[in-house]
Parts: sequence; structure tokens; C-alpha cells
Amino acid sequence: MSDDVRELRGRPIVPGVATARALVSPETISGWGGIDPTTGTIIERRHPLAGVCFADTVLVFPGAKGSSGWSGFFQSTRLLGTAPAAMLFTTVTTKAVLGAVVTRVPTISELDHDPVSVIRTGDLVEVDADRGIARILERA
Repeated sequence: MSDDVRELRGRPIVPGVATARALVSPETISGWGGIDPTTGTIIERRHPLAGVCFADTVLVFPGAKGSSGWSGFFQSTRLLGTAPAAMLFTTVTTKAVLGAVVTRVPTISELDHDPVSVIRTGDLVEVDADRGIARILERA
């Protein structure tokens, strides 16, 4: 992890601004069968964050995996009030982008630094997807 990097710049996917504690996933996240939208919890058995809730966090992850149902499950988190506050992901796929759009949370991708390596779970992060900037405001 690089403690000296405090600002990341990337491509805005969904506009908006949000500030929350980060939840960093070292692995991609499956939507269908990988999350419980009623609680905002990762339920994929072999995932390193199985049992961890992502609701109201800045969800930092490499990207989406699985079927096209990914976006539907993340849209359900918005409808049920369990969505992340914002998302930062590294790999742009139609699943991840559509999921971000239907979740309607500030989202940035294609960042100039790998957010999974730079941001730590518990860091306070501001995502300004209007400008394509993510800032680490406070280290955990």
C-alpha cells in the first residue's frame, strides 16, 4: 500500500459526491448469489469478505464477476436502502458499469492508481464523481 497517495483521479461513471468509510475487497464481487441485497452483505462463501456488510461504505473492488444479474442485485440494494454510498472499481465491464448506473451512487473507475492497493478498509474517503477524484481524507 502506498501511504503517500491521498488523491486518485479517474473516469467518472455515475456523477455525485459521497463521503464514507471504505470497504476494500481484494477480489471481484459476484452479484447473483454473491450478495444479500436485503442486508447489503457479501454472502459468497469463498470470498474474503463473506459476512461483511457494504451498505453505506465506499465500496472499493476490482470489478464485477458472474452473470448479467449483477446489476439487478445491486439495483435491489438501492431499492432496499442497503447500497454502498459510492463505488470505486478498477476493471470496466458492462456488468460493473450498469450496476453502478442502476445503483445510482457516485462511481469512478480507471483510476490513475489502483484503489484496491492504495485505500484501506476503514479509511475515510470522499468520492467526487462529478470531477473524477477520490480523496483519502483520513487513514484508518
